[in-house]
Amino acid sequence: VMKYLYVYKIARIVFQFAVVFKFTNFVCESYNKSWFQFHECRLKAVSRDRVLMNINGTILHPVYNAQTQGKLFKRESGYKPWLLNAEIDSCRFMRKSYYPPAKIIYSLFQEFTNINHSCPYVGPVYIRGFYLKPELLILPFPTGDYMLSLRWFFDHKLQIDTNISFVFVEDMNKV
Repeated sequence: VMKYLYVYKIARIVFQFAVVFKFTNFVCESYNKSWFQFHECRLKAVSRDRVLMNINGTILHPVYNAQTQGKLFKRESGYKPWLLNAEIDSCRFMRKSYYPPAKIIYSLFQEFTNINHSCPYVGPVYIRGFYLKPELLILPFPTGDYMLSLRWFFDHKLQIDTNISFVFVEDMNKV
């Protein structure tokens, strides 16, 4: 246990010195507008080092069964699969977070969203003013451009695609 705590503390110190950790692009699409509609899906640059993400949508019918497929890509002459390729039961995850990579991703935006309870989901869902905080990213990341692809399935049918691109640059000279 102490070994993991030590690794965690070192990782937090390293990520406090990230020079750049911000969004670069965001694309979202609803494949079934009779079930989910996006009202807003945009990035807003508020400073050179901070870009806010805003998502606003409405789930028009109750969702009792939701899965999320997540893939992380790294840009190397085009986006190539890197490190993460998983599908989780979103309803089960919201009852008890059971998958560590999903816990890390959720912890990044948890304070900015109303997605905070288990199924059923219906009505407005949003993420407002979300920006990337390097101190919450507890895994080591090499410098680079990344894309997180999240595909949302309701009742095993693809409903929503979200592709979030971001850049991470660490400054190892300060460590």
